[in-house]
Amino acid sequence: MKKIVILLCLLAGVVSAHAQFEKGKWLVNPSATGLGLSYDTQTDKAAFGLDVNGGAFVADNLALLIRGGLSFNEAGGDTDVYSLGVGGRYYFSQVGVYLGANVNVDRYDWGRYDDTKFSFGMEAGYAFFLSKTVTLEPAVYWNINGDRSKLGLKLGFGLYF
Repeated sequence: MKKIVILLCLLAGVVSAHAQFEKGKWLVNPSATGLGLSYDTQTDKAAFGLDVNGGAFVADNLALLIRGGLSFNEAGGDTDVYSLGVGGRYYFSQVGVYLGANVNVDRYDWGRYDDTKFSFGMEAGYAFFLSKTVTLEPAVYWNINGDRSKLGLKLGFGLYF
């Protein structure tokens, strides 16, 4: 009996999740990046960051997003990164599996020296619905520019309107 109840709850979640990925819906997605697990190939230090994505579904399962982000190195490291960008997400299944890509302008602050670079990012994740409009979204991301490559994990919340 317990297994049948769990199966029915999962089925209801799948049906309600599909309605959230339709054209005309809005998405807001704040997330914590890195979680101490990302690694920057140039600084050889782990980093912690915050990201915010927001946008709209322009077609079923396809969202266009605007993003902003901050990244700080561990133990008072001397490199902080501020990002602004645009991107998109495509939801492959009706249960929330997605791939995303973005293009960003990153501002690197080394204290006495600043630099601005373009970067390209990709992510793969899953939107796990906690309610009809709120998701928990774990993801793996990769960001690269001419000098650096960064691979990490992030955990966020999604709000679907």
